[in-house]
Amino acid sequence: MLKTTLLTSLAIVLVACGDDAKSADTVPTQTAVESTVATTVGVEAAATTTLDGSIVNIWVGPAADTAALPIGTSLVSTTGAAVGGLFACDAGNPNGGGAFAVGPWIDEAAGTWDLTSKVSVSGEVSWPTADYSETLEGASRIITSNGLPLDTITGVFPVATDDEAYSYDRNPNSIGESTIAITLPVAPETEDTPSCLPKGSIAVFKNGVAGFASVDELNRDAVAYETQDVCDGHPERSSTYHYHNIPVCLVDATVGSSTVVGFAYDGFPIVVERDAAGNLPTNADLDECHGRMSPINLDGAVVEIYHYSATYEFPYFIGCFRGTKV
Repeated sequence: MLKTTLLTSLAIVLVACGDDAKSADTVPTQTAVESTVATTVGVEAAATTTLDGSIVNIWVGPAADTAALPIGTSLVSTTGAAVGGLFACDAGNPNGGGAFAVGPWIDEAAGTWDLTSKVSVSGEVSWPTADYSETLEGASRIITSNGLPLDTITGVFPVATDDEAYSYDRNPNSIGESTIAITLPVAPETEDTPSCLPKGSIAVFKNGVAGFASVDELNRDAVAYETQDVCDGHPERSSTYHYHNIPVCLVDATVGSSTVVGFAYDGFPIVVERDAAGNLPTNADLDECHGRMSPINLDGAVVEIYHYSATYEFPYFIGCFRGTKV
């Protein structure tokens, strides 16, 4: 039995959080020899592979305006999936925690929020005991982690009373270890009918951190309303540190057109994809689960597989499960 072990080394090169530098891709000059339609909803976005195996992504429209992103709360549904929306398994808890005040980066009248001016929880805490293991055994991908961020930093939690973020979201929770041990299919299959996203973990990133759906306990857009640290994470009441999107620390660390940064709990990869200008896709390029079928770099090879894709727009990385949750 072929066995490949990927211990604590990540498949991406991580850089210091908070670095605003973006890496633009170089466009290969070879003639494209393979093309695939990006989504199942009839859009024109595509990915091609060139003679040397490089992936070239072409998006259908302009990049998202990060100073005026749509607030996703109104796009949450408990009845079904839709492009740009989130299919939630529950209607939210009206007495749930989260941000208690609307930050000045949010314009509820316009229905938008400004990522470029959003407050972050202060602090730069490293976690030397962080551990992540990913092993391929036959048809299975076995992932374990202690839930702490490997080679990435966090803010200081609980949020300090003199932290600007405290004025909007007084997260009283601490960061602690949490056990992640999951076996995923290496070749997951798409289902005819998408399934909803529960609260709690729905994915794991390759730095060992859990991924939660992009809503808070009230089913509001968590990335817009809640305050996270400089790497877009924060802990919940059981001390599980988690992300509600693909964190900026991982996005900014990616180089090239296709980088797998995690796996959803149906087995499909979570990918940061860029076009030749270095731009991420938008919702217009993706299907109702926030994914598409196209070539990506996975496990050392270029393969055509369904995957979820990072965007700056809600729901940010997963809108529903396209496969069967394990």
